[in-house]
Formats: sequence, structure tokens, C-alpha cells
Amino acid sequence: MTGTPPARAGQELPVLDVDVTTTLIVCGAIASRDFYPGHHDRDAAVRAGSPDVFMNIMTTAGLVSRYLTDWAGPRAVVHGIDLRLGAPNYPGDIMRLTGEVVECTAADAGTAVTVRFEGRNDRGAHVRGLARLQICQ
Repeated sequence: MTGTPPARAGQELPVLDVDVTTTLIVCGAIASRDFYPGHHDRDAAVRAGSPDVFMNIMTTAGLVSRYLTDWAGPRAVVHGIDLRLGAPNYPGDIMRLTGEVVECTAADAGTAVTVRFEGRNDRGAHVRGLARLQICQ
């Protein structure tokens, strides 16, 4: 997916489908030091009313960052991600990430880009938000 980012608003980013596995959920929670049992212990998640373990917000943010930098390339710097969670991601889900450039302007060291993104699974939108990137020259 790496390539030159678009130079105009309205450009759609390529779709990225992420297979949500138990391993991804548990490893993401461990890597981000989030030890809430619902992110790694199925029995505890079920006792709390969830059908299975579920993805934490930091793993979601990491996947969104990966989506953006895979698209924008190695000269991209993510300056901010504003996101809102919705439907949970459970093992067996596929989260489909999509995005659209909403603003693209020349900046001192390259191009400032704002992207609206969304990640959906079969239950609806898991994550939505805006990201600000700098594409360095």
C-alpha cells in the first residue's frame, strides 16, 4: 500500500482488511500494558457480559497508524489521531479500514494531510476519526 500520497482532497485511501484474531487482541493488550482481563481472559470477558475477549483502544490506534503510514510511505509523520470507538472487535472479525483525504496543503517541510478514516466490522463502525500527517520532502 506504500506510495505517494494524493495531492487533493477527496482522494480515497486503499482498503485494508485486518483479520482480528485472539492472538492480535491479546498481544496488543500486552504490548500496550493494558492488563484488563477482558482483553486477554475469555472467561473473565464472558463473566463481564462480553461474548469473547475484545480489542483495546491502543491496539486500534496502532492499527489505524499502520494503515495511514502504509499508505503515506516512510516519509510520513503522524502528528495526531482523534478517534472514537464504536462496535467492539472480537476474534473472528474482519475490520475493514477505509479513509479519505479531507485536506492537503503545502507546509514548510512537505505536505500537511488530514485524513478521515473508519474501521468497520459486521456489527458496524469499530472506529472513526481524523488523523493529521506531515509528508516530509
